[in-house]
Amino acid sequence: MRSIPFLMTIVLLISSSVLIGCKDNTNDKGGTPSATAEAESDASSNRGQAFIDDDSENPNALRLAMDSEDHTTLVAAVEAAGVENALVNVGPLTVFAPTNAAFDKLPDGTVEDLLKPENKSKLAYILTNHVAPSNYPISMLEKNLKKGRTLYMASGENVEVSQEGDDIIVGGAKIIGTVKVSNGWVHVVEDVILPKK
Repeated sequence: MRSIPFLMTIVLLISSSVLIGCKDNTNDKGGTPSATAEAESDASSNRGQAFIDDDSENPNALRLAMDSEDHTTLVAAVEAAGVENALVNVGPLTVFAPTNAAFDKLPDGTVEDLLKPENKSKLAYILTNHVAPSNYPISMLEKNLKKGRTLYMASGENVEVSQEGDDIIVGGAKIIGTVKVSNGWVHVVEDVILPKK
């Protein structure tokens, strides 16, 4: 006999949860599911691993760029092109990260034009020309240099590696700093590595 009140309590709790859930999924105007809320939920669930908070001591390539005052243009370009997840994949990968000053060297209006939605694929192509899908610390770049090898980039193009004095040049861009990240290496470069195509 005691099981009947217990079952009724469970049924009431489930019914209340369903009603509350239905109420939370409606908008104020018509009592129908809110399309905006559903779209926001879908958008946040499809954003990928680039948007997962990572408090580790060794950041990934994207997090490093996001935390750098010298790479705000690069981060804006990565977001406009929608290639964030490419910079946080497990790797190994090597990113050649142009500084804000590197983007400033491009002809006037170039960056603004590339950031337009209609140029998203062109911008993505340029950015993937800065990512090598392999581990390339300075020592490995020097070995490639001695063997006359080019670097294969995620864009599908190969870029030249050369040396001027003590400086390593990749695709015409001088490396001015290097950081080990959780998914590979980031080499800060002072020019944008423009694709040949």
